[in-house]
Amino acid sequence: MSMEKDIAVLGIGMHPWGKWGKNFVEYGVKASRDAIRDAGIAWQDVQFVSGAATMRCGYPGYVAGATFAQALGWQGAEVNTSYAACASGSQALAAARTKILSGQCDVALVVGSDTTPKGFLKPAPGDRPDDPDWVRFRLGITNPSYFALYARRRMEIFGDTVEDFAQVKVKNAEHGFANPNARYRKKFTAEDVAASAMVADPLRLMDICATSDGAAALVVSSVEYARKLGRGDAVRIAAISTVTPTFASAVVEMPDIATDSAAVVEAQRFRAAIPAKAYEEAGIGPGDVSVAEVYDLSTALELDWYEDLQLCARGEAAGLVRAGDTRIGGRIPVNPSGGLACFGEAVPAQALAQVCELTLQLRGAAGERQVAGARVGITANQGLFGHGSSVILKR
Repeated sequence: MSMEKDIAVLGIGMHPWGKWGKNFVEYGVKASRDAIRDAGIAWQDVQFVSGAATMRCGYPGYVAGATFAQALGWQGAEVNTSYAACASGSQALAAARTKILSGQCDVALVVGSDTTPKGFLKPAPGDRPDDPDWVRFRLGITNPSYFALYARRRMEIFGDTVEDFAQVKVKNAEHGFANPNARYRKKFTAEDVAASAMVADPLRLMDICATSDGAAALVVSSVEYARKLGRGDAVRIAAISTVTPTFASAVVEMPDIATDSAAVVEAQRFRAAIPAKAYEEAGIGPGDVSVAEVYDLSTALELDWYEDLQLCARGEAAGLVRAGDTRIGGRIPVNPSGGLACFGEAVPAQALAQVCELTLQLRGAAGERQVAGARVGITANQGLFGHGSSVILKR
């Protein structure tokens, strides 16, 4: 039995992000067909369809794998559907990788697609008191206020400023300007960010990502299958982490969660475990990373990810931005796609969109936003119940 642990990315496809007002299936079919075409195979060759669920799009979204298998034309493929909110795409990809590495299939399609409502995400109808997201929404801790708490913590502990946050937006807007799939293709200045409406102090409208329609898809295969197609040089997925956090240490008294050292350490460990597992599985370290795509729900949260990915020490993320290190051409470019700042959230698609971008980067096919000499890429995002995902790609 082969001990190969990598899988090959044969094809990538996306439907541009925006507010198109159409059924999510239409977006996903477009992305899937593009990925199949990019892979150089026929739809009939796909043996497994792994869909990322979208709960807001009704029953077809709950069974996304079957929905897309039917929409593309039933041809006997097995199906799977994964749900983990923003980490759904990575979990769907992990299911496909497991199927391939176990020898149960050679080639799989992974697809995520979404149609979102106007405005910030809100709780679904009905009572779900055992769902932490539902509870926080009902308490008034919607996503922007949740992001603002993280931003306040950075300001209190590390001395970050709103000007530092604004520079993240400026950087991502410059990157996304060159991305044809981005929803927002406009350059901004720090003054533009400062002049935008206050949403949740200290975050302004330009600090927070929108909600969008969009889709992303991958065709992945065993390395042996890729070689048979003459694609032995295909970008490979070397690791996928979908870990949950460890249980927080109990404290006798409620700490100041912004400044108490024990609480801060727990919060930092909470997400840092996600990429740590990926690094371990891929047998590499942060110093090997050429480019990263991270989950910038807000400008301040992007800075947290720099530290969680160990691209710098705790408290030094703002320094990377000030030095220009995370721009294309810098020491460690982050979000060359433009990130969610330029795309907005299409929840089941975004983890896959990150993989699409890194595949382009590692192929050397990213055009104006190409990171020179990119050899290793890592993704990061946070999903349902606080767990998240991280994917490592390599040449």
